[in-house]
Amino acid sequence: MNTTFYDHWRKAPEDAWRWPNFSPAEIACRGTGKLLVNEPALDRLQALRDRLGKPLIVRSAYRSPEHNRAVGGATRSKHLDGAAFDIAMANHDPVAFEAAAREVGFLGFGFYPRSGFMHVDLGPARQWGERFPVRATVFAAETPPAREMLADSRTMKGGGAAGVATLGAAGVEVAQSVLAETQTAILPLVPYLDTLRWVFIAVALGGIAVTIYARLDDWRRGRR
Repeated sequence: MNTTFYDHWRKAPEDAWRWPNFSPAEIACRGTGKLLVNEPALDRLQALRDRLGKPLIVRSAYRSPEHNRAVGGATRSKHLDGAAFDIAMANHDPVAFEAAAREVGFLGFGFYPRSGFMHVDLGPARQWGERFPVRATVFAAETPPAREMLADSRTMKGGGAAGVATLGAAGVEVAQSVLAETQTAILPLVPYLDTLRWVFIAVALGGIAVTIYARLDDWRRGRR
């Protein structure tokens, strides 16, 4: 087994580190900072990262004997050999993750759904723990959903209605004033125009309410 030990991860030479998506600090013992570089294990970890195409959040990799005892690890834990990794499932579908991990050569699997991570190691072949429940829906894509088209936006519709209604109310008021001053022959129409002006005002207020609701709803859904 090709391994190299450092009494602190900062002493690992940069020019000898060939796993671009991981750093010595991520792989080092969380309790002591010591680092055991297990090259075959890290090669598989990098291959898994490449296959999945998204970050792997490493919760635990190498453990020094003293730290392993402190956290209640197994006396023959593969973490002691730098050949095991506990990976968070927060950004992964556990089913797809397990399949990819098996394809790149990991043999040991531990399932910890309550703690939200999966243990993988170089073997022997075995597994333990309760598997993660199957997700009710397809795992969310990494890319954010496309923003709604402006033409279909509830905010734009509400704002547009408010704007049109406001202009309409102002127009009616102007027309009403002009008719009252210059067109005495059609003064009977003025009360109806007054009613129409209030209708436009009501529509404007409704449009403003729709706009406010749409913005709050979009914010709640994470679209803003």
